[in-house]
Amino acid sequence: MILQALTSYYDALREQDIRLKQNNISAPGWENNFKVSYELRLNPAGELVRLVSLCSTDEKNHSTPSKLTVPKHEKRSSGIAANFLCDTTSYLLGADEKGKPDRAVECFKACAELHRTVLAGVDSPAVRALLAFFDHWDPAQAAQHPLLAEQWHALNDNANLVFAYEDTDGSHFRYTEDKDCIAAWQSHYDNCDADSPLVQCLVTGKMTPMERVHPTIKGVPGAQSSGAALISFNAPAFCSYGHEQGENAPIGKHAAFAYTTVLNMLLADREHHCRILGKDSDTTAVVCWAESADPLRSQTGMEMFFGSPEGIREEDLFSAVKALALGREYQFGAITLLPEEHFYVLGISPNAARLSVRFFLRDTFGAFARNLQRYLEETAIVRPAQDTRENLSVWSLALSTVRTVKGSAPPAPSPQLVGDLLRAVLTGGRYPATLLNGVTMRIRAEHGVSRGRAAALKAYYLRNRPNTIPQEVLTMSVNETSTYLPYVLGRLFSVLEEVQEAANPGINTTIKDRYFNSACATPVAAFPTLIKLSQKHLQKLPAGRTVYYNRQITDLMAQLPDTGFPARFNLPEQGAFEIGYYHQTQKRYTRKNEEE
Repeated sequence: MILQALTSYYDALREQDIRLKQNNISAPGWENNFKVSYELRLNPAGELVRLVSLCSTDEKNHSTPSKLTVPKHEKRSSGIAANFLCDTTSYLLGADEKGKPDRAVECFKACAELHRTVLAGVDSPAVRALLAFFDHWDPAQAAQHPLLAEQWHALNDNANLVFAYEDTDGSHFRYTEDKDCIAAWQSHYDNCDADSPLVQCLVTGKMTPMERVHPTIKGVPGAQSSGAALISFNAPAFCSYGHEQGENAPIGKHAAFAYTTVLNMLLADREHHCRILGKDSDTTAVVCWAESADPLRSQTGMEMFFGSPEGIREEDLFSAVKALALGREYQFGAITLLPEEHFYVLGISPNAARLSVRFFLRDTFGAFARNLQRYLEETAIVRPAQDTRENLSVWSLALSTVRTVKGSAPPAPSPQLVGDLLRAVLTGGRYPATLLNGVTMRIRAEHGVSRGRAAALKAYYLRNRPNTIPQEVLTMSVNETSTYLPYVLGRLFSVLEEVQEAANPGINTTIKDRYFNSACATPVAAFPTLIKLSQKHLQKLPAGRTVYYNRQITDLMAQLPDTGFPARFNLPEQGAFEIGYYHQTQKRYTRKNEEE
């Protein structure tokens, strides 16, 4: 399903490029945006006459290679595999700084043989010059060549080089842009597997030459910089009935090229992918695309479901979500979003030299929007005055499970939790239990309930356990008519905390620091002491304020049963207590801000 979706997306993009005469995605046999640092210019005799740097330097003096379209590169591990027209010094010059001169010479010979094979039968001054270079170049003299010596270290610093031709009149061009070389390479690429047995591709269903080793995927954080494989077989356990490597799951050459090319393109474009940060290999890369292959639709879907970038108003994104959730088209800038159009979300993580699929979601814009709208309604809760966010993102909710320290960035939440939470939001499934566990542990550790934690509790019990807590307390703001005892006691604790703050402004250690956990879990052990303390605090206040607070305490205490305070609360009841505390606290803060 994943490979089919990616291959279809590639085919749609290629059709667009052909129709609009563009080059937004690599054609079969080619690679776009390949980083190349230097150009080796040859004269008509095949002699190296110029070394041209293709790097640009920014304000911080960082060098950035140019991005060119070059023939598709071979996947290399430890063997020798040459590339056409563009490669490293080992292959194009036969020398390097790796301390293995014999191997570098073998690489040069393999490169020369490839060029002779591909360009056989092509007769032009440029091609004759290139073949003459391979005939006469001496790898032993490469490091001392007057054009190369000064830049030799930079040339061997993982730099890619490309051949160019310079005529006697000074005109020049790269071989990757020469029509004769392009036609020769395309013919070679299309027919290089002509002798391979045909297989029925598991992706397209067509009879086609099989791709034994799939191209690598680059850009996944934590994976190898040279790229990692999404599909590979390299152990004896994977060999059955004589089938090795790609023969285990035969995929055609076109499908293998298509899915890897489009996935690399999505990972390289920050408007079509985001990252769920974690430590080292725990980071997950999330890519999105729309079935229509319209980049603007894909980008807009990314913004709606994964956060708003700069320059786009949050209210516009949520207006789009509401319209799509109701099954209506929505005009978003220059595009029209259709509720019935399919949208794809793929999450992948590194796993040694391979990639692991964390999740793959496919549904319509309308279905995703309805699920997102439901999430926004479930997490809607009164917010502090200083919190300007209208809604909480999935990332914000996940951050409620980690420690918060003023003045420093919070640590990254568990990528597994973020992935499970994201899947629940977009599919309408149950929220992960790790969300409730993480929030509960942080409340106990920090003796407080933030907006994100209160929203997480409310959303979790609304969706996962709707009958364990009365709906009347799972509201956006305080419900003063509710008589649900855990909720009432949570409100009472907030009132008692306010009394202490009014009697002792600026106190370092409050009742929240000492008694919050015990009041939440075992009310009978904490509240009698808290009530006695509140009476002492009230004696320090003016008569008018004493009456005001006494009235609130009395109204809440009147809802206690005849048996008094409960001995203990279970986990859902503790959640109701914490929501009640948060609601009442935000009410008094709102009142205080209005008075100010």
